[in-house]
Amino acid sequence: MDIKQSPSGAIVKAGTGYLAFIPHPLPPQFEWDVRLANSLSRADFLLGKLSREGSTLPNPHLLINPFVTREAVLSSRIEGTQATLEDMLADEAGAQIKRNPDDVQEVRNYIDALEYGVKRLDDLPLSLRLIKEIHAKLMQGVRGSNATPGEFRRTQNWIGLPGCTLMTAKFVPPTPDKLMETLGAFELFLHDASLPPLIHIALCHYQFEAIHPFLDGNGRVGRLLIILLMIERKLLSSPLLYISAFFEATRDEYYRQLYHVSAQGTWHDWLSYFLHAVAIQSTDALSRAERINNQLREWEVQAEGNTLLVAIIKHLAVNPFLTVKSVMAFADVAFTTVQRGITKLESLGIISQTNKGDRNRIYCATSILAILKEPANITTDEDVD
Repeated sequence: MDIKQSPSGAIVKAGTGYLAFIPHPLPPQFEWDVRLANSLSRADFLLGKLSREGSTLPNPHLLINPFVTREAVLSSRIEGTQATLEDMLADEAGAQIKRNPDDVQEVRNYIDALEYGVKRLDDLPLSLRLIKEIHAKLMQGVRGSNATPGEFRRTQNWIGLPGCTLMTAKFVPPTPDKLMETLGAFELFLHDASLPPLIHIALCHYQFEAIHPFLDGNGRVGRLLIILLMIERKLLSSPLLYISAFFEATRDEYYRQLYHVSAQGTWHDWLSYFLHAVAIQSTDALSRAERINNQLREWEVQAEGNTLLVAIIKHLAVNPFLTVKSVMAFADVAFTTVQRGITKLESLGIISQTNKGDRNRIYCATSILAILKEPANITTDEDVD
């Protein structure tokens, strides 16, 4: 392992000669200064704005679906999954897509794990038990499913370039005999309410990644924990924030920040980076939600009170892709009626056919998809209002 000594943890030598990192229990000592205080204030304000204004939008419950799907796609992409947002939404609408089924299932599992976690928070606090349940949902039936879904590892794992060994790895998390001890301390800190919530969440995310308690899926579970902690701490009422967009757009910096905390104890830098991510993504999510709603309102005016057209337009907030069958399912109307409605929406320029031919036609509101697909706008702290 590259790290030989660290202010953030102990370096231990395992019986076979490799070195492993055992993180110190949280919270750490870190420097509170004006810059960090301002970053926290900005992130708190913008996240609160997203929570308040997002909940007052005409259809926040509908927008959760594409926003959660975006989070799932981008969090999975960090781990190498290739499925796109367009793939997932088209697949959900019943379209045939040309994508590795394993990639699609991995993203679908992320969505299922998040939805499961949010629901379980009603009767179970975030805990090692719930973390294992979420991991089981995430890893079920996909690549890595042989890596004991829902169970903490009993063997050593490590992080490094492809082909590296325990002796040449960049980072080696706690040895199996120390794992439950570190997880026990981590669980205690999960329930610690002595720090500002966003600082607490940032520390929890780092610690989980440093412990790396599963054989596979640690990055995705760690990012799920961020959202679930925000909901548990009442910072968000629903998962409208997709922080993985920032981590994916700054992937090298994300990994560098996590590693430097372990190697050098750079807590201040990590907290500043994390708070900036929350601020940027809160602004981004609210902007997208408002633009989607503005577009839907314009289209509803064009629908001139037609009940079916309005229903289809509202559903475009859930998924900009549709087929005749998908509309029949959610609108509960006959085939020919749906066809007439789709033809009318095409003539208004609201949707267009995305595939060729007359069979199994797939339609998309491309202007809504374009808003959802826009890359994360990574700016400096000074650019965030």
